[in-house]
Amino acid sequence: MVIDFNKIDEVANSRFKGGNGDTMFRTFNDGKNKIMRGRLDPGCSIGYHSHETNSEIIFVISGEARCMYDEGEECLTQGQCHYCPQGHSHALINASNTEPLVFFAIVPEQ
Repeated sequence: MVIDFNKIDEVANSRFKGGNGDTMFRTFNDGKNKIMRGRLDPGCSIGYHSHETNSEIIFVISGEARCMYDEGEECLTQGQCHYCPQGHSHALINASNTEPLVFFAIVPEQ
């Protein structure tokens, strides 16, 4: 099955999960899994939140990210992946002042 994100409308989520600015998403959701291509412009973030009933995988396509994870912080660049298992918490922040952060995220609805 091909999912063509270029044919899915991009939607702005303002202050997503309590973050700053707009998180831009193109989302495929079949009721079991949510698959998203997202973009965070400079100064934007996804707020700190918990995954109590599911997990999340974030793959950086381009840009630089800071990821708050439980009590720590991780830096991610193009080609790296962050995994937030069920029962853990995280936030995603665009670490660049000039370039957008483009990422691919999968949330299995367990």
